[in-house]
Amino acid sequence: MGAPIASVVDAFLRAAAAERDLSPHTRAAYARDLAQFVEWAARSRAVDIGDVERKLLRRYLAWLVERGYARRSIARKRSALRSMLAWARLRGAIDKDPAADLSTPKLPASLPRVLKEREAAALCELPPGDDPVGLRDRAVLELLYGSGLRVSELCGLDVDDVDLDAGMVTVTGKGRKQRRVPLTAPARRALERYVAGARPALAKPSSPPAALLFNGRGGRLGARSVRALVARYSSGEGSPPIAPHALRHSYATHLLDGGADLRSVQELLGHESLGTTQIYTHVSNERLKAVYERSHPRA
Repeated sequence: MGAPIASVVDAFLRAAAAERDLSPHTRAAYARDLAQFVEWAARSRAVDIGDVERKLLRRYLAWLVERGYARRSIARKRSALRSMLAWARLRGAIDKDPAADLSTPKLPASLPRVLKEREAAALCELPPGDDPVGLRDRAVLELLYGSGLRVSELCGLDVDDVDLDAGMVTVTGKGRKQRRVPLTAPARRALERYVAGARPALAKPSSPPAALLFNGRGGRLGARSVRALVARYSSGEGSPPIAPHALRHSYATHLLDGGADLRSVQELLGHESLGTTQIYTHVSNERLKAVYERSHPRA
């Protein structure tokens, strides 16, 4: 009789927190997804880790489909199971990995939303320039669009990561890999004004001295606050709000539209794989096609 599934999951999550370079968001998602599987398996009378066989996993994936989960969610849950079971196999908790050849639900191709250049520029200019919060928000928007940062990268910036003289910012991306990204002229101006006047005004005695961006309480600006401020500024005049990642999508697409090569865009975005960056070629091609159809007399 093997170990209970729940105890193996708990051990895996502890090991993932201690040994693997996973973000808190990823660890939390693993915990939720695996807890759901443990609960479902118990209802299916599978309690021990040895009860987890390929047939059981296929039934679980089919149950997720029947419950109406999105394909992307199912793929994420399958990935969590594969990681846990591969870990259990390496630790000797199971003799064979039942998820080793488990197929992945095919994900539908989806193109990211992209702002027009004038829309992105107008959005960056919305925050007021006469109060500390407005100056901070302008710096946030300029960094998201002008340097293509992820929200987590933006929130993790320290003062020393920004070199205003050189016009560069050092970004710590996924897997704690660092890259240097140029700052646009508007971003440099926004950061200069923020660092000189707004940051000291937002700082509190308890503020982390290294952090670049502060929230209203003087703590490091968090992802939830960034999403809220982007939604607030982008939803003006009846427009639907956008997510911060739309600015990153726009950054990449506008670079390609302007003639940048794919490898350079890959490096600027911090993508591990060129295939991840290639989605933006589809977006750019769609935009070119739209221009053609509007402009050519025989289109």
